[in-house]
Amino acid sequence: MITPELHKHILDNLTTATVLVNGQLELVYMNPSAEMLLEASARRLQQLPFHDWFMVDDDQNALTGALENGHPFTKREAKLVTLAGREITIDYSVNPMPQKYGRLVLIELTPRDRLIRISREEELMSNHQTVTSLVRGLAHEIKNPLGGLRGAAQLLERELPDIALHDYTRVIIEEADRLRNLVDRLLGPHKMPRLEEVNIHSILEHVSSLVSAEAGGQINMQRDYDPSLPEFMGDREQLIQAVLNIIRNSMQAMQEAGTAQPQIQLRTRVVRNLTLGSEMHRLVCCVEVSDNGPGIPEDILQKIFYPMVSGRATGTGLGLSIAQSVLAQHRGLIECDSVPGKTCFQLLIPLEN
Repeated sequence: MITPELHKHILDNLTTATVLVNGQLELVYMNPSAEMLLEASARRLQQLPFHDWFMVDDDQNALTGALENGHPFTKREAKLVTLAGREITIDYSVNPMPQKYGRLVLIELTPRDRLIRISREEELMSNHQTVTSLVRGLAHEIKNPLGGLRGAAQLLERELPDIALHDYTRVIIEEADRLRNLVDRLLGPHKMPRLEEVNIHSILEHVSSLVSAEAGGQINMQRDYDPSLPEFMGDREQLIQAVLNIIRNSMQAMQEAGTAQPQIQLRTRVVRNLTLGSEMHRLVCCVEVSDNGPGIPEDILQKIFYPMVSGRATGTGLGLSIAQSVLAQHRGLIECDSVPGKTCFQLLIPLEN
């Protein structure tokens, strides 16, 4: 038998955040999912004006209009700021209740941040795989004639009677080798990782010492490590190369921009129940590499992991692509957020063996 208690029990157990307000925009009811999303209890929000806790980036009068004309509406990917000051992306629907229940409005809120993140990660991983496949095909077509050119130059060098002419064949051979090495770097790590138990903090300390030596002590290296991070199976050399590429990029960007008091922070944390692409991982190692440099231009921010894309005038555009390939071989990925004055790379590596 359906009773009011059953209705309330159903609402309390919905995963969809549900809020009910009256004609004066006073909170009447809020289910636990809404309390979790808005990061505040119903009792606390009942004491505050509606627009103090339902702070969205669109027209605040839209809800009042729905009360007056009785028309429902839906907003997609609206920005909402919680009482704790955290900005989240939500879809929300506003549905005025029938008049027989009084002037009530039902608001349903659906968080979008996780879905947007999953979609962005899937696109990033898919694009990286597509570019890698394209580069591998192109590399095959380039390396074959390069091998022929190099071999022909070697044969020609043996037949030339004048040793002085060997300088020209040397140029051909050396340039063919340089192009072959460039193509190999474009491909990234072409060997399967040699898995062993690795400690991420040992890797970070090793890279930190290398970069500090390169910078001559001109960069302030800060560390914020989580000692509870367990060891995991990985290729130590490949991970060192990936982290070194990212930190070296940060160092060079700050040096070229003439950043005052350049600083790089290394931070590690355990992230639980994180979806990378389409796969859920129970435990993930999160390494953050952040700097106070000039930031990455917005027009290339979404393309920085592609080969030959660089935000620096002297950059080759290969370091980040190689780092992303290394993380992909460890079932992880790299993300980046950047604004002028702060750039943060997140290396996400699943901890499950």
